Amino acid sequence: MSDAHAAPAAHEEHAVGPHGSTSDHGGDHGHDDHAHGSEKLGPMDPMAWGAGALGIALGLVVAFCMVLATSA
Repeated sequence: MSDAHAAPAAHEEHAVGPHGSTSDHGGDHGHDDHAHGSEKLGPMDPMAWGAGALGIALGLVVAFCMVLATSA
């Protein structure tokens, strides 16, 4: 590991980049700092979303039944 990428000392800020500057965001490090925003998302899966919505609805029914059962 080179000195430029050594772990920061305990008294240094965690936001400081590997080269000692908070504005050094890795333009020369070969990676994208913006989470690859140009990539497209995959297709929406209606069956998965439907199953998730059904699970939430059934959970709410169970919670409602628990409230009814314990409120007497």
